[in-house]
Amino acid sequence: MPAIVFPLRRRLLGAVVAGLAWPAWAQVDTRVVFPGTVQQGTLVIGKVPAGSTVRYAGRELRVTPYGSVVLGIGRDAQGEARVDVVLPSGERQSPVISIQPRDWPLQHINGVPPATVEPPPAIARRIQAEQARVVAARERDDERADFAQAFVWPVQGRISGRFGRARVYNGKPGSPHSGMDIAAPTGTPVKAPAAGIITFADPDLYLTGGTILLDHGHGVSSNFLHLSRIDVSVGQRISQGDVIGAVGSTGRSTGPHLHWGMNWFDVRVDPQLVLERAQ
Repeated sequence: MPAIVFPLRRRLLGAVVAGLAWPAWAQVDTRVVFPGTVQQGTLVIGKVPAGSTVRYAGRELRVTPYGSVVLGIGRDAQGEARVDVVLPSGERQSPVISIQPRDWPLQHINGVPPATVEPPPAIARRIQAEQARVVAARERDDERADFAQAFVWPVQGRISGRFGRARVYNGKPGSPHSGMDIAAPTGTPVKAPAAGIITFADPDLYLTGGTILLDHGHGVSSNFLHLSRIDVSVGQRISQGDVIGAVGSTGRSTGPHLHWGMNWFDVRVDPQLVLERAQ
């Protein structure tokens, strides 16, 4: 993955592309570094001089004391993503990230309860209200930088559904899959893939059943769906590896699995790419 560096020193690239914690020598660096090319659905971590002002997609981004900055490239993003950086000196730089398209296979899912595919009016209103609560929780933006950790799998198992696939439920087209599904027996402990704060926990959402949102800072969050058990509460501080719940098949589900999704605010990103970057 080529990177845009102003100016360039190759020794910095590994830390930026990996998106992991910055080594000591990088903490005082004064360069602007973003990957030159990313896939659709990528969580991008860049590097700017501390004290810079960074804007992307109409939003001013937080910058850590060490100059880390994060943004999300959505499933359907195309062309190029432009990041606007104003250095402490007042100099302006505008790195451009090329977005590499991906193929999105079609997935047919049958045997789903009909009311979850074509909900009656009362259920549709409930779904809308529940989704509004989740969207509000995703808008949290604080200074914690837990997103910079090397993420780990929340549960071990076979990937039964991949991010971004177009889905057809009982023969009717649905929304693209917003995360990755990991097949595992009901009751299997679900662990936090990275540290964070619980911002949402509800055992009975209509479509997603037992649902948890874990905020990793700077607008980055994980969601865990279809849980059979919730072991945490809103406001609780979580460390990487803590058990937060258990695998289930609640909500719109045809069998026990964990749906793990990730967001940058309202932009859905691919957890599998985050895991691959940590390897």
